[in-house]
Amino acid sequence: MKSMSTAILMAALLGTVVSSLSAAETKRPNILFAFADDWGKQASIYGQLEPGGINDVVRTPNFDQIAKQGVLFKNAFVNAPSCTPCRSSLLSGQYFWRTGRGAILRGAVWDPTIPSYPLLLNDAGYHIGQTYKVWSPGTPVDAPYGGNKYAYEKAGGAFNQFSQRATALVKKGETVEQAKQELFDQVRGNFQAFLNARNEGAPFCYWFGPTNVHRKWIAGSGKELWNINPDDLRGKMPAFMPDVPVVRQDLADYLGEIQAFDAALGILVEELKQAGELDNTIIVVSGDHGPPGFPEGKCNLYDFGTHVALAIAGPGVTGGRVVDDFTILPDLAPTFLEAAGEPIPKVMTAKSLWPVLKSDNEGLVDPARTAAFTGRERHVEMARAGNLPYPMRGIQTADYQLIINFRPDRWPLGAPYHLDGDNPPTKDELTNQTVVTFPDEDASPTKAYMVLHRDDPAVKPLFERNYGKRPRIELYDLKKDPAQMTNVADDPRYAKVQAELTKRLIDELEASGDPRLIEDGKFFETPPMAGPLPDDVPKPNRKRAGK
Repeated sequence: MKSMSTAILMAALLGTVVSSLSAAETKRPNILFAFADDWGKQASIYGQLEPGGINDVVRTPNFDQIAKQGVLFKNAFVNAPSCTPCRSSLLSGQYFWRTGRGAILRGAVWDPTIPSYPLLLNDAGYHIGQTYKVWSPGTPVDAPYGGNKYAYEKAGGAFNQFSQRATALVKKGETVEQAKQELFDQVRGNFQAFLNARNEGAPFCYWFGPTNVHRKWIAGSGKELWNINPDDLRGKMPAFMPDVPVVRQDLADYLGEIQAFDAALGILVEELKQAGELDNTIIVVSGDHGPPGFPEGKCNLYDFGTHVALAIAGPGVTGGRVVDDFTILPDLAPTFLEAAGEPIPKVMTAKSLWPVLKSDNEGLVDPARTAAFTGRERHVEMARAGNLPYPMRGIQTADYQLIINFRPDRWPLGAPYHLDGDNPPTKDELTNQTVVTFPDEDASPTKAYMVLHRDDPAVKPLFERNYGKRPRIELYDLKKDPAQMTNVADDPRYAKVQAELTKRLIDELEASGDPRLIEDGKFFETPPMAGPLPDDVPKPNRKRAGK
């Protein structure tokens, strides 16, 4: 009788333990996604892996810590180096060219029939929310920083103009640290409001999308606010940028905004600890494309435009690893769904990263992840006459990058408005007015310097490479030419490589139903994707104010 009672008791206890383990195993993780506008692959941990460049100068301790605790991706790319198509692809888990009018920036319209991971998680019981920029389903196109029921921004949005607001506060008498703290308090307050709004026990998915890394910034703010000395960049500048004081300062200011984003990331982690949620939260940190207003960055398929930072840490992730697997950011959508235990819609062309995240291996974990596919259609609609796009598709591997420019007769970064004639742009216009010339590149001191010095022998080849028309095929040997300065497409020694990469790229485009390959790209070449400019859009060839 005693032995039977003991057996029953042991069985009951074992059942309790098994039940507890099962509950723990099925507890769904939270997801914190920190996604910086216009942030490429600039982080100090990458400088440790590949010293000698601009990453030697930037300091991102919070990103670095997440990368060390989790998985750092060396080969993460955006699908499109323009904010809306990048985000459309990320939200949908599909190539941007499959998202209808989500494939362009201005004039974008979200197709509600396309599944998006945040709303799928919301339907599954997740508390979802955003702060600042997402362009998510439910957010009006004309209100990209909020305007829907998922926005948590009442604590303030001044962080999005970090250098402007902080500099103004310093001028009013505050110390640099006091000024920065006022802006950080808004980040904290918005996240706290989001956490406080959830139902008890509900998992959450939060998107932190500041725009401070997007232009424009206060000149000299990198040094004033973050002690980044522009002279420290001397000799470390990319080969496609002039290594001159004004460009070094511009880049230092950009790095300062990255450090502001990194500081905000640290605040979010602090709040997770305070809420007791850190151990059950998957943290993902990345950016939507390369730097704005610099050559080869935003709107370009070159490495500087599409290669981004990516670190993932949290429950289920085997940490302390650096991986070489190629990924594009749409892969995050199925990754988040799998983490939540939710089915992945068959329409998603992206692949979950969980096999890589759970592995113990470093280097190339998944032998199938050896390439990233990228592309672009239209950024600013007034860039070319007729509202036309500049269609590009690319494939990047560890050794090579191949780009197809489907309309090489068009200007890649927009037409050279106002450069000829009696009304040339001024330094101030080139620094502050994006559409004054080459409208697909953001206005900046760097742009002003390159345009105004375009005939200088040291600048001319860089100017022509960045702004001039490009051949239909570009091919770069990344081992010999990591800065992608020499197109070897016409070199017979690379004929086999070019043929293989072209076939691989076209096969992927055909398999995914890219409209660019259908009827000579008719979908992207006709209204509303292209066509006459609306009457309410300032046309670049109109006489500028004061001229």
